[in-house]
Amino acid sequence: MSRRPARTGSSALYPCVITHVRRSPSRYTLRHRTYLWLVDLDRLPVLPRPLRPLAGFRARDHFTGRAPTIRAALDGFLDEHGIDLAGGPVLMLGHARFCGYVFNPLTVYWCYGPDGALRCVVAEVHNTYGERHAYLLHTDAAGAATVDKDFYVSPFHPVDGHYDMRLPPPGEHLRLSIRLQRPGAAPFTAAVHGTRREATVPALLRLALRHPFPTLRVSLAIRAHGIRLFLRGLPVQPRPGRTPESAS
Repeated sequence: MSRRPARTGSSALYPCVITHVRRSPSRYTLRHRTYLWLVDLDRLPVLPRPLRPLAGFRARDHFTGRAPTIRAALDGFLDEHGIDLAGGPVLMLGHARFCGYVFNPLTVYWCYGPDGALRCVVAEVHNTYGERHAYLLHTDAAGAATVDKDFYVSPFHPVDGHYDMRLPPPGEHLRLSIRLQRPGAAPFTAAVHGTRREATVPALLRLALRHPFPTLRVSLAIRAHGIRLFLRGLPVQPRPGRTPESAS
């Protein structure tokens, strides 16, 4: 697979299926249909004014939330890890703000040098408590990397184990997967599969009608499935700094 950016500067939409599979203590599967944006951080799409509520990209939704742009925030994060892209392009995959609301369980950044070679991948994870954490990945030719888990995401998983991530750059098809491996437990797997569409106004309108309020629906789906798991008796793992009672 090529490690060079595909069609940099051209935004794309990926109607997709997001799947979560939990195998213990009982098998449970979550499937959710939505759509994601793939954008060049240096050429963020600007919609006609009447349609701007359908897609917004704001720096306050990523990393520290204090940088003037998403690109500046990413460059600041990379600088902390000794990486300088020297102005090379960055492709970002994630949800856009929809009618003023956004929730991005996972935002992925493919970071390239000026020569077009992939330098690194950043996986930015958001939890439902309003917290964020970014993982720096040096992926292999298949887009795979392993990283220790050090951020609280689900109330049903403690902060231990490691992630096996497979995040190849999207082309005509989007195929991402994350597998959480924990000591003595069956793996938890999340996957995203989608097909590329050019980010035209008609394509966006079709997807917005088919999947209305996509970011709110993702947030509500995660909470609804969490309630179902809790009612099934799955034990809640306290968030670091919280007691089990306050976590519940």
